[in-house]
Amino acid sequence: MRDVVARWVCPAAYAASGRRAVRVSVVAATGFYVFRYGLDRPVAATYALFAAIALGGLSRIPGTGRQRAAVLLRAVPLSWVLVVIGTYLSVRTWSAAVGMLVVGFALAFSAVGGPRAAGTAPGLQLLYILPSFPPYDPASLGDRLVGTSTGLVLLVAAEALLLAEPRPPAYEDRAAGAARAAERCARHLAAPPYTLTGDDRAAGREAGQALRPLHVPEAERPAGPGRRERALAHTGLATRTLLSRLAGLGTGRGEADPAVTAVLRAVADLAEATAGSLLSGPSPRASYEALVAARAHLSAVSAGPYRGSAVRNVAPAVLRGHAAVLEVADAALAMGVAADLAVRGRRAEVPVPPGRFWYATTWAPLLWWHRIRGHAGRRSVFFQNAVRIALALTAARLVAGVDTLPHGFWAMLATLTLTRTTLDETWHTIRLALTGTLAGALLTAGTLTLAGTDTRVYAVLLPVWMLIAFTVGPVRGVGWAQGLFTVLVALVFAQLAPPTWHLAEVRLLDVLVGSVIGAVFGVLAWPRGAHDELRYAVAELLRRAAEIVVATSASAARGTEAVPSSGAPAGHRSLHRSVILAESAYAQYQSEPVRFGGRARAVPPAVDWQATLMAGHHTLWGAQRLLEPPIAELGPVAAEVLAGAGERVAGRMLLVSAALDPGGDTPNASVPAIDGAFAEFAAEPPDAPRLYYAAVSWLESLTTDLTRIGSGVSDGT
Repeated sequence: MRDVVARWVCPAAYAASGRRAVRVSVVAATGFYVFRYGLDRPVAATYALFAAIALGGLSRIPGTGRQRAAVLLRAVPLSWVLVVIGTYLSVRTWSAAVGMLVVGFALAFSAVGGPRAAGTAPGLQLLYILPSFPPYDPASLGDRLVGTSTGLVLLVAAEALLLAEPRPPAYEDRAAGAARAAERCARHLAAPPYTLTGDDRAAGREAGQALRPLHVPEAERPAGPGRRERALAHTGLATRTLLSRLAGLGTGRGEADPAVTAVLRAVADLAEATAGSLLSGPSPRASYEALVAARAHLSAVSAGPYRGSAVRNVAPAVLRGHAAVLEVADAALAMGVAADLAVRGRRAEVPVPPGRFWYATTWAPLLWWHRIRGHAGRRSVFFQNAVRIALALTAARLVAGVDTLPHGFWAMLATLTLTRTTLDETWHTIRLALTGTLAGALLTAGTLTLAGTDTRVYAVLLPVWMLIAFTVGPVRGVGWAQGLFTVLVALVFAQLAPPTWHLAEVRLLDVLVGSVIGAVFGVLAWPRGAHDELRYAVAELLRRAAEIVVATSASAARGTEAVPSSGAPAGHRSLHRSVILAESAYAQYQSEPVRFGGRARAVPPAVDWQATLMAGHHTLWGAQRLLEPPIAELGPVAAEVLAGAGERVAGRMLLVSAALDPGGDTPNASVPAIDGAFAEFAAEPPDAPRLYYAAVSWLESLTTDLTRIGSGVSDGT
């Protein structure tokens, strides 16, 4: 009983939806009444109302009111284009359907641009759907554009000025907090007793968790294709890697090592400067250059055996420690570069190394092209969703046009709003929607029968009902939303034409038609959503990573290959694309509830998908770092041990990959538990240089990622 009451009484949820409801209701009612009763222009009234409902109620643009206002303002010219195209293509059913196929796919696929583009797309779809139905009346285009513009301009003003919302911490603030946590850890490791306390570790884990996409509000998530968004995401990933590497050093070194201490102090200084830069401070260039110098000195100290006037061997334990500290330095340097790019863009003062930060000098349209090309294939969930919704909307437009379905755009609206990324969730949504629509239709029929043609009743009820519908619907779910919206559209159309109770019947029929079409395409087009695609994408990621692990280990052992100055080594672009596809599939997978008996339940994952993504990033970063010149050939014993370790790690990657995505006759099996204690990791070949221990440290970190994959538990790093 307490749970039921809690679902009904949720002040925070109702407050958020209530604020949005006030804005949408004020704008929609104002535009509708001014044009309908003040200027006697019913077409403009209809478009003013539906423009506000489409982009204020149907769309879910993340962020505060001012952030949404900025997005809506940029959407105004596109809205004009959609209304014009819809108006002229409505001359024939086939032309309207072809337009729906193209427009529907383009708008749905625009989700590759990030959460704001994805949130705006449904509302823009409706702005094309509305004019694409008869009557074919180009003469009314002026009223359509005036009404649409008025509704959107009023909505922009309302979002910016009415009921302001507090803005959550920006991603820059989160990254700055994580950088400060890294700074504290590095300073503690640079001073006696050279270890981290439990509080230090807990603070580092918490700071790393705050940067995970799942814990960042959509509006603040750096998911777009632009230079700033890419650099911010790079900053977060580098900072999380830095925290993880520092935690690995926190076991205590026992005694001071001047070169190591200098590097850790420089890491702390750069982390502090990076945090300040992210919060509108100066560039961290000076601290970056100091760390570069300290790293070069430590690398020279541990480069033994030395040649010249004397030959000196550095103890293997010291070399192993130096390799771990150099990995910390590399993560800190990447963090500093990415943060400066995020804040200053092309005016960044920190030197940008080639390869890893390829986007630093790339023209913005090319960055968009890279993002679109990366997802232009059937393995991308963005592509799958765009195809599914475009085909469903096209089919709905054909059915509505061929059968001359009354108010056929309601059927398309049902298709748009009820189709989900999984068949199970689509069926669940349709059942609730039909139940709610039936209840709303009965209430509508009663209201129309009692009120008759007295439009004053509908004019009084409309703003009140809009306020209720847009407050309660988002909180109570799709059934309530559909039922309340059924009454709402009846109140609107009762003021545009003489109403009868048959309007409720038509509404129910349209929702049924749209639901059936959505369900059919849910069956035909990727019915399991991101579940299968995530497994395939992660398996492909691990296969690509295994290839790079073997090639990098062999190259480091031979000392015969370095990173090309013009780009990444062979195979890195394929792995990078696999990481992008896996990240997008993972993001959709997180939004799809797991259902048992029709009820959504939170189920702990059997696979730690986040660990697989980190394994991909660690493979890319480590491989590129190890092959940077100059590299020297290892001795025969060290080369053999390193190549063997690389093959074993790659084999474990392929083993996990096969479990995630078995072949046609491969038996299904759970993800194997990986033992991270390889004998090669403890080996100390004679005269092995620091490069050997750096490569072993990289392979050991990849093994740690593999052990987390099957555990289903992530430490947040």
